[in-house]
Amino acid sequence: MAAAPPHHAISDGGWASSAWLGSSTGTGGTTLAAVRAAINASTGAAAGLTGQGVGVALIDTGVAPVDGLPASQIVNGPDLSFESQDPNLRYLDTYGHGTHMAGIIVGNDPSTGTVGLAPKAKLTSIKVGTSNGAVDVSQMIAAIDWVVAHRNDDPANPIRVINLSYGTGGTPNSWTDPVQFAVEQAWMKGIVVVAAAGNEGNSDLVVSDPASDPAVIAVAAGTTKGTASVADDDFASFATIGGNNRSVDLIAPGESIVSLADPGSNVDLTYPSAKVGTTLLRGSGSSQAAAVTSAAIALLLQARPTLTPDQVKTVLTQSSSFVSGLAMTRNIRELNLNGAIASQSLWTAGWNHSTGTGKLDDARGASRVVRDNVALSGDNTVWGPISTTAWAPRSAAATAWSGGTWMGYKVAGDAWTGSSWASKTWAAASWSGAPWNGASTWTDPDWSGHYWSGHYWSGHYWSGHYWSSDDWSTASWE
Repeated sequence: MAAAPPHHAISDGGWASSAWLGSSTGTGGTTLAAVRAAINASTGAAAGLTGQGVGVALIDTGVAPVDGLPASQIVNGPDLSFESQDPNLRYLDTYGHGTHMAGIIVGNDPSTGTVGLAPKAKLTSIKVGTSNGAVDVSQMIAAIDWVVAHRNDDPANPIRVINLSYGTGGTPNSWTDPVQFAVEQAWMKGIVVVAAAGNEGNSDLVVSDPASDPAVIAVAAGTTKGTASVADDDFASFATIGGNNRSVDLIAPGESIVSLADPGSNVDLTYPSAKVGTTLLRGSGSSQAAAVTSAAIALLLQARPTLTPDQVKTVLTQSSSFVSGLAMTRNIRELNLNGAIASQSLWTAGWNHSTGTGKLDDARGASRVVRDNVALSGDNTVWGPISTTAWAPRSAAATAWSGGTWMGYKVAGDAWTGSSWASKTWAAASWSGAPWNGASTWTDPDWSGHYWSGHYWSGHYWSGHYWSSDDWSTASWE
């Protein structure tokens, strides 16, 4: 990824966290208790909700086993990242992004009393990003396909929400984009998809892909301006607001959100002044706003489990709170959970569907993983060639995965391991077959002496083990 400006972790086009340092809320940041109040979830019918019985899939950079993430609420899906071949890195969050998102959703930090918005939801982590966030759109598509195929593996906690604090590096046509096709399949099978809109500033009118898909819930970061009142809330200054390819659906608090730190991770080491005590970290971005929204939807589905994704989107948007400034001018309002619980506005609008047969490169845009100065391009996944025309019907039928094989490539183990659901992990496997550059197997983190992209994060250790990782050009976690 391109070098980050001072005090900013990443810009728009991937993992959507634009800043890890202070804001107008002051040095303390916006606590999760303040976030819950801002979205009208701390009183009334919402006050007693915990997300119990609702599964949330977090497709991100993995999660770290910090004290603030209760093991009983975390399940590891497959690790599809470039770090999956190293047993010392597998499933772990070497970047720090996924742990921050997980804290917003299901955190419970014993040292500070910080509690996530849906602390009893079951969170399934599917790791796709490395310590610098590197990921290709093909890994994201495979991860979404996996969630769809395994959404009902735990009947007591079916996966009803996917959190994508992510945007691709391109602006593909919505009617052919494979990434948008993948999220639409999840949506049509009963999974609400929440996607981050981007962090390119209020002058940016192009919502990131896949938030640009007309079906999903596209969330922009809002600022509380450090007050308890919602009336003065607005778009955060860094928020992409949309309007050209589509408008965002909601704003949710996304400025200086205090959630779990991931000690030793890239973010933790790069932005020490973002730390709040020893266990927490301030982060800003549409990533955080998306995670807030995903957690709120888990609470909503606990209260109203029969809602379809289209109905969830309707009640959220129709019951949202009026705010101020540019958001008011554009008629974009803020998430209001009690309003959604009470709303009877179940009318849903139709939307145009993607065929899924477009080019992966159109979704990638300028964001490419690179090996030996050769960028991944064309109809190639990180594991080998693929035809989107052949993939799309299998994705729609939820047959793109068979055990640990996705579209003919062995990329994960074949089954869950562990004696109880709380401790289950999807088994790992060596990547084999015909990777795009012709190698027979992947090794990680140094890929047999080669590195993805022009440089890599190095010089740090994870739990006593050296790790180095990959970088990408313009893509980033939102």
